[in-house]
Amino acid sequence: MSRIGYKIIEIPAGVTVDCKDDIVTVKGKNGELTQELTEGITFDIEDGKLQLKRPSDSKKHAALHGLYRSLINNMITGVSQGFTKQLELVGVGYRASNQGQRLELALGFSHSIILELPKEVAVTTETVKGKNPIVTLTSADNQLLGMVAAKIRAFRKPEPYKGKGVKFVGEHIRRKAGKSA
Repeated sequence: MSRIGYKIIEIPAGVTVDCKDDIVTVKGKNGELTQELTEGITFDIEDGKLQLKRPSDSKKHAALHGLYRSLINNMITGVSQGFTKQLELVGVGYRASNQGQRLELALGFSHSIILELPKEVAVTTETVKGKNPIVTLTSADNQLLGMVAAKIRAFRKPEPYKGKGVKFVGEHIRRKAGKSA
């Protein structure tokens, strides 16, 4: 059984954590995030350290204890440092460009894919001759960032023979041998 919920969260300078009506609000230099606590999970803040508490040792409370600890830790990390995900477009003719929050992808279809990103996610595209285009997404909200990155990747998942498609930078694609002549 995991004991992640018992780990103490260090609150960095410049970050404030408040709780009102079971809604946790975390404010920092990168913005403000909120999360609702359920099932009697509470927390105490002492000397810049946050400790979550659960009402009983039941399986459900233990699972929620670790979940909310991870969510609050991600919120604190997000408003203080932020999160970044990089996607690489592997394939001949695959391109990416952006104008503000509008991302335009050319992924080998007969048309370009235009995706309007949420205002909480900042996007930059980098195209260097001889290298694959890279789309960099940054946000304070780790859940939203993961959903946006997964949606972009779902437009053209990497295929196992040549590895063409949208993949995360550093992701290893299991390759198949193909036909032997």
